[in-house]
Amino acid sequence: MALLTFKATSRLLDHGMAVENSAAGFTVTADEPRSMRGTDEGMNPVEMLLCALGSCQCITARFLARPFGIDLHEYRVELEGDLDPAGFIKGKEGVRSGYQEIRTRVFIRADAPEEKIREFAALVKKRCPVGDCITRGVTISETCFVAHDHK
Repeated sequence: MALLTFKATSRLLDHGMAVENSAAGFTVTADEPRSMRGTDEGMNPVEMLLCALGSCQCITARFLARPFGIDLHEYRVELEGDLDPAGFIKGKEGVRSGYQEIRTRVFIRADAPEEKIREFAALVKKRCPVGDCITRGVTISETCFVAHDHK
């Protein structure tokens, strides 16, 4: 199969920490709470990452259920992650900027034996693209364009 290329744009807005994110004709605002100099207009990016992981697992489950022989009635993922702000805010040596651990709780209701449902859950975890990016890492290549505002 040929590679698919997905595209998104994130643009810092002119107030607080608000960021407009757009992809495929959809827009979502990311922000920080007021305690972090934000305007609390949306989830912060690390919360969005949790949602991206949970959403991807749910979609992967829906996609794979029928071929795996699962009659899926409900698939819900609750997620939480631990992040030490000293890594991001202060750049403290030896402290990660991102999550140190992400925990998920997956709730599945389906017409299938429990063993088959557990096999299915393992398959969803293995095949989830966002989970793969988080657990195995992904190369990020960057090109920086600089515009000078001369006064």
